[in-house]
This record gives sequence, structure tokens and C-alpha cells, in this order.
Amino acid sequence: MKPTHAADRAADHVVAAHRAASLSDGGVVINPDTGLCTDYLNHFNEAIMVLEMLSTAPAIAEEFLTWQPRNYCEHFAGSNFKNRDVALAAYRAAQPATRQALDALADAMNTMLCATRDGIRASNSTSAVGALARNAVMRLKPLVAHAGMVINGVAFEQAEASAPQAAVDALLRS
Repeated sequence: MKPTHAADRAADHVVAAHRAASLSDGGVVINPDTGLCTDYLNHFNEAIMVLEMLSTAPAIAEEFLTWQPRNYCEHFAGSNFKNRDVALAAYRAAQPATRQALDALADAMNTMLCATRDGIRASNSTSAVGALARNAVMRLKPLVAHAGMVINGVAFEQAEASAPQAAVDALLRS
């Protein structure tokens, strides 16, 4: 039998604690393989949804302008989920490479959304706002999908690790 490492024991403890948590009482689902929750992606999906509506409903720009970047821990620490402490513990116990991959994607998405927000705030043209929003959505959706793959433990090629930075660079060149 293979000896267990402290990180493995911590992750097993977190998964066991999660299984005991009642999901029907406002909890989030933690992937038992990665220790991460797809709920974090709602932070980005909500911003994307507002950006998608900007072309037809420019009045909702103010809703997007109040959006603030959040990392994984900030998202769950500020949530009302009953098992948020378990979600945070599972994140801390997750494999470092998995956490780093998710954090890199989240940093890229937060940077893109902040740049888009700043561009929209500075613009006084409805057509420019719509173009900024469409460009951001086009670049963000693949990153959200990639983050979902990381959270769900789907392997991805090492070469794709530079994708978040390339997406940010492309957005800022636009």
C-alpha cells in the first residue's frame, strides 16, 4: 500500500466533510477529484451576460460598471453558501498545479473584464461600447470553458497554459 502524504490526507478530509455537508441547504458542489467548485465561474458568467445585453440595452452599462474582480477565495468568502468554509478548505488542499491553472485563468478573465469596464467607462459612443462588449465576450467565453475544464479535472495540454495571457494581450491590442 502506498503511503499517503499530508496533502492527500487533507484533501480526503475536505472531501469527506463536503459529503457530510447538506447541499440542499445552500451548499455548493465541490468536485471530489480537484477540490474546486464551478460556482466560481458564475462571477464571470454574470459579467458576460450583462456584456451580451449591452448591444441591445445600453442602459444596463451601469450594472457592468459596478462589477469588481474577485479571486476564488474572495468569491467564496463573500458568499452565503452554507459550506463556503469547506469550499475554501478544499481549494487550499487542491493540487498546487490545478490551483495555479485556475488562478491564471481567473486572473486573465479579471484583467480582461477590468480593461473592458474601463474602456466602457471612458467611452461616450454606444457603438464603441457594443464593440468592446462583443470583443470581450468573444475572448472570455473560451477562458470560462477552459476554467470549467480545470475545475472538473479535464486534462489540457501544457501548451494551452499560455492561452490566458495571449487572450489578455489580444484584448488589449483591440
